[in-house]
Amino acid sequence: MSKKLPAVSSKAPVMLHGADYNPEQWLRYPEVLREDIRLMKLAGCNVMSVGIFSWVSLEPEEGVFTFDWLDHVLDSFAENGIYAFLATPSGARPAWMSEKYPEVLRVERNRVRNLHGFRHNHCYTSPVYRDKTATLNAKLAERYAHHPAVIGWHISNEFGGECHCDLCQNAFREWLKAKYKGSLDELNHAWWAAFWSHTYTSWEQIDSPAPHGETQVHGLNLDWRRFVSERTIDFCRHEIAAVRDFNPDLPVTTNMHMIDGIDYRELAKILDVVSWDAYPEWHYTENDDDVRLAAWTALNHDMFRSFKHKPFLLMESTPSLTNWQSVSKLKRPGMHKLSSLQAVAHGSDSVQYFQWRKSRGSSEKFHGAVLDHSGHAETRVFRDVAEVGKTLAGLTEVVGTVTPAETAILFDWDNRWAIKDAQGIRNSGLKYEETVLQHYRALWELGIPVDVIGSGDDLTRYKLVIAPMLYLISEENGQRIEKYVEQGGTFLATYWSGVVGETDLCHLGGFPGPLRRTLGIWAEETEGLHSRDVNGLVLNADNALKLSGDYDAHEIAELIHLEGAEALGYYRSDFYAGQPALTLNKLGAGRAYHLATRVKDAAFYVELYAAITAKAGIGRVLESELPAGVTAQLRTDGEHDYIFLQNFSGTEASVTLDGLVYTDLESGEAAPEVVALPVNGLVMLKRKVAQK
Repeated sequence: MSKKLPAVSSKAPVMLHGADYNPEQWLRYPEVLREDIRLMKLAGCNVMSVGIFSWVSLEPEEGVFTFDWLDHVLDSFAENGIYAFLATPSGARPAWMSEKYPEVLRVERNRVRNLHGFRHNHCYTSPVYRDKTATLNAKLAERYAHHPAVIGWHISNEFGGECHCDLCQNAFREWLKAKYKGSLDELNHAWWAAFWSHTYTSWEQIDSPAPHGETQVHGLNLDWRRFVSERTIDFCRHEIAAVRDFNPDLPVTTNMHMIDGIDYRELAKILDVVSWDAYPEWHYTENDDDVRLAAWTALNHDMFRSFKHKPFLLMESTPSLTNWQSVSKLKRPGMHKLSSLQAVAHGSDSVQYFQWRKSRGSSEKFHGAVLDHSGHAETRVFRDVAEVGKTLAGLTEVVGTVTPAETAILFDWDNRWAIKDAQGIRNSGLKYEETVLQHYRALWELGIPVDVIGSGDDLTRYKLVIAPMLYLISEENGQRIEKYVEQGGTFLATYWSGVVGETDLCHLGGFPGPLRRTLGIWAEETEGLHSRDVNGLVLNADNALKLSGDYDAHEIAELIHLEGAEALGYYRSDFYAGQPALTLNKLGAGRAYHLATRVKDAAFYVELYAAITAKAGIGRVLESELPAGVTAQLRTDGEHDYIFLQNFSGTEASVTLDGLVYTDLESGEAAPEVVALPVNGLVMLKRKVAQK
């Protein structure tokens, strides 16, 4: 039975390949558009994102609209088989608007209103800004929603930032009134406002966090972050509403960029298609070790795919370098194709770039682009892009295929926010994202597909759920995890979990709070360790996972007591030598593991998850040993599997296949028993799905 999903657009049911295109910057150079289209076709590009920052070119003065140039661009695209994601240009407002309506400009945390400039320097609450965006968006939709070149809406660009103006303060108070059902008593309790005599006696006393005001009420900080996220999402919803009715069949997306201030899992719910912008700093670390970075990028790809459990779009990446990283290195030979196809391996149905042609001036004139200032195709970067275009043209059968993951990692935004606000065990850095990556990377090295989900998502579709540092968890979600384990699921939690509830109040009765029965432990104390401090995890003989070894541990250590769980390993040294450090609790039909300390050695996590996944009956993409730094990722249509072998190790590598029959997707020939992978190399394979 086919598991293939429809393409993003029925007009273009192929792998999409293209870039951000800014023709409004070149209106004085009419020959540029003609040459651009010729070169787009030469590079195998079939889609462009147009109009992202073009407000002043579309509305040069209030109420005066100029669409001729965009008509010409889109008509030229249609004549040449090129498609467009048409953007709403709210990412940067024109100067006439800032001059006439200063309320649209943001107020910073210090309560000073910004001058005109930069981008996303606008208030999402401002009625004027909402009115102006709705008007222009509707004009665009009325004119272009049925244009043959347009295959989707690109709403704004990389939403982010916050505003502290009076409009936003009032909106925040109304948001709080709704959340706490109009009760200041409930709010004061939820925020523990009696601390330092911070109890509020009127709603007007509540202000957003400020460097010269309140920063120490963690419940306030957390609710402000939630409000900012919801306000941003509401503004995106407002933009979508202005264009949707003109052609309900036209899909809507907005490009995300791992901005800390927006809960992207919630934003994804109002979109038809998830898209994101990936800019890994390849070759940045010492000895050009790209393995860790490749795993982190893969985690993000998997997260954006998991929002809707269907293919996403890589909306931006760089074909060469950026202009904003601390050191802007060029991609080494092979890396452009490898990193582009990495996105496809994890579920993307597109590879797109910022930008098509380098700007001639301003801040991004040295940002990487398909076309350099030379303006011709005789460059290494253009050849790399054309090679990817050719490869993508041969992957049409992969479009719409899915990634069947039986393992999930929990990654929640409010948990992330709360951890970063916590003051206590290790103020030099709790390293939440690094902890998530430690666990994810082991599965990535093993070639085990992973979804990245939230605590409120359906857990029953997974055999294994991993929750690194689930510091913030509600009683309700704790009960859901307990039920999941009782019904046969496998669960793993770590130190610093089950500490606070949804308003950042500590759980009473002992940590890990609502996970205590699930894990079968009581965490009495948690200690932060100096960078110079090293303890260790020693696996005991004949443990249930049949693992052995003595591994260094550092940074965080938790003193726990067994309350039904069994110890699989103990601390090596210090006053808690011999105390449990890795435990297993059998609850109902399932198993729950707890790791009480941060182990340094990456090999430990690989061995741990190899054992846990084997017990849970979770298979790998290839039942083969993968060299360090080599991963195997899977997409499937239910009849055929598509395997992407990728080598980020920095050295040549080879993989011995598992005895099944494979075809090389690019050559169409039978794959050899041993697949050779050059430095920064990848091989794409196809096999029939075994009938059960």
